[in-house]
Amino acid sequence: LAGAGSGARAALRAAGHEAVTTVLALAPRLPEDDDPAAEPEPVRHLAGRHVLLVHGTDDRRTDPELSFRLAERAKKANRDVCRFEAHTDGHSLRRYRSEILALSCDFTLGSLCGLPYARTVEDALAAPPPLGLRMPLAAGFGETLRG
Repeated sequence: LAGAGSGARAALRAAGHEAVTTVLALAPRLPEDDDPAAEPEPVRHLAGRHVLLVHGTDDRRTDPELSFRLAERAKKANRDVCRFEAHTDGHSLRRYRSEILALSCDFTLGSLCGLPYARTVEDALAAPPPLGLRMPLAAGFGETLRG
């Protein structure tokens, strides 16, 4: 499943379905957690799934820290969770569009087809929190993948 914004939240929520093995969530629009009585977004159903979150650090529509906290909780239930930050990018993730496309393709091909992940993705999945959940998306990512 893949989604952006509210669609990313929907993809994360629907990941509990038995047919889902991989989730790609771009700038997920998550509810503010300023209400201490509010239930946090669920993450247990992400166990056994490959999960990639990408968020722009300058997103003004949804706080990037919320996706970090969700990823942090999800990583406790599932080691196959990673999160990349597109520095100075906003909610639409336009500034690093080609890098995000390359990252998304690499993650999807690795997760669904069993192809080897790029070293950056391998490192993000293997790194303990917070390192693998605050991975900077390097400008030009994907150029080396294309040769």
